[in-house]
Amino acid sequence: MNIPVIKETDDWIAANKPAGLSVHDTDGAEGVVSLLKKEFNLDYLALVHRLDKVTSGCLLLAKNKEAAAHLSKQFQLRNVKKIYIAITEGKPKKKQGMIKGDMVSVRNGNFKLTKSMNNPAITQFFSLGYKDGLRLAFINILTGKTHQIRVALKSNGTPVLGDTRYGKQNDSSIDRCYLHHYICRFQTQNGELVTIKASPFEGEKFQEPDFQELLILNESKISGWLNK
Repeated sequence: MNIPVIKETDDWIAANKPAGLSVHDTDGAEGVVSLLKKEFNLDYLALVHRLDKVTSGCLLLAKNKEAAAHLSKQFQLRNVKKIYIAITEGKPKKKQGMIKGDMVSVRNGNFKLTKSMNNPAITQFFSLGYKDGLRLAFINILTGKTHQIRVALKSNGTPVLGDTRYGKQNDSSIDRCYLHHYICRFQTQNGELVTIKASPFEGEKFQEPDFQELLILNESKISGWLNK
């Protein structure tokens, strides 16, 4: 499988992960790490954060242990800005703001959001109407928990389009889960502030001209998140 590479340095690789591809080898199928190690003939390549299998977009991988330690620490300290986009379906309880709550494991690897605030997942977002009852959401995750965005959007009444875990279970007419890690901003070991933009390159609805226009028109609204 072809994995587009957005930028490569001596220390790290920023890839645009396809939807449906695991980051690690699974059931005999090679994941992102193995495929990129082979493509770049590397002995060492390590993930510094993860994306769900169904999620596409910017994925950072370190090419040496020093870079891995530095970048992993940046993610742990929540110094990395991570902006996602999603196409959602349903009527939102609110169109923008914060979604907060503890995430509790339920069954079959699923999670739900509760009203308790012991160790809450915090998701900032705004959304706007797209067409045919769908919405475009911009998401800024202030914490990093498994399935956080998918659970948050479901709790708001707007699950991600094509998310068979938290949305419609048996809708085979949708070609993918429409969640994408769009922009990532982080600081390198030498103090340089780097912004990586990973434009979605697959998914019928992500490629529609109407969606592309809507995305560009509203992209400036997230500048405050990046610069805060």
